[in-house]
Amino acid sequence: MSVFSHLEFDDHEQLVFVRDKESGLKAIIAVHNTHLGPALGGCRMWPYESDEAALTDVLRLSKGMTYKSAIAGLPLGGGKCVIIGDPRKDKSPQLLRALGRAIEGLSGAYITAEDSGTSVADMVTIGECTQYASGVMVGSEHGGDPSPSTAYGVFVGLQASVAYQLNRTDLTGVKVAVQGVGNVGFHLCKYLKAAGAELIVTDIFPENVQRVVSELGAAAVAPDEIYAVQADVFAPCAMGGIINTQSLRQLQAKVIAGAANNQLSRPEISQQLQAQGVLYAPDYVINAGGIIDIAYQRNGGSAAQLKTHIEAIGTSLEQIFQRAEQSGCCTQLVADQIAAERLSQ
Repeated sequence: MSVFSHLEFDDHEQLVFVRDKESGLKAIIAVHNTHLGPALGGCRMWPYESDEAALTDVLRLSKGMTYKSAIAGLPLGGGKCVIIGDPRKDKSPQLLRALGRAIEGLSGAYITAEDSGTSVADMVTIGECTQYASGVMVGSEHGGDPSPSTAYGVFVGLQASVAYQLNRTDLTGVKVAVQGVGNVGFHLCKYLKAAGAELIVTDIFPENVQRVVSELGAAAVAPDEIYAVQADVFAPCAMGGIINTQSLRQLQAKVIAGAANNQLSRPEISQQLQAQGVLYAPDYVINAGGIIDIAYQRNGGSAAQLKTHIEAIGTSLEQIFQRAEQSGCCTQLVADQIAAERLSQ
């Protein structure tokens, strides 16, 4: 398995392969950049089709976390951890503790938190073996789970995207196709419903779809039908790599604004979106609410300060959209340029 010549390798500072035979743990921890501070990024558990797929994911995700913190103005670097396995079948306390010991061995270079396939309870277990587990706040409304903050940031960013692209000052009657209605997607749907939007949803887990249909009156479609539905906004809130040449041919929406990481299969897809007249809200900008929440949990700050910081996501996106329009560049490239400028400072 090639590392240094890997397409997604971007001068990552550390890449740690973790194996614990007794618990069955197979994980990869990637520390991309610690120029602005320790690398903070979630721990994802997913049944990857291959070790190579897991490596690709962790390299891309960790770089995205570096740029996410830079754009959000946080004193943090970027890192990520992926566990190879099915979180519904393969997770155990022994496995999580083994990961905690591995994270502790990095001496604070990497700080973990919840992500797809992991929860607050998992962070508590990991935290039994390391001081570098975040996303746990006993007595708080969500127990430290950053998902609601991620969803709120995406909602704010989606509003800004609709205002810029569709010249709409509100979301009443705006059709939003949401792909993935787990923790983040469900909270986003609640915000959208309260704002008057019409929801079209899908998920690989039927129980998630049923919850949104029954509680929020959403319309449901099969997972492979979500791209082609007649919608104003496409909000990807599941796994990455879903905006590709094939899905682009089906896409009807003129705005892409969602919570998923690494939404573009390749960076050049952003140029194709621009050519098709689709406004893309760069994923690591719009979904930064969760990392902002975790940063406030670690460093302190009031709920009002947290809310204001998350709402600044809308302003950041507006600046990116304006700079992209003025320069003729795609929004992804502009976001990358801004992040690189802040890292160089």
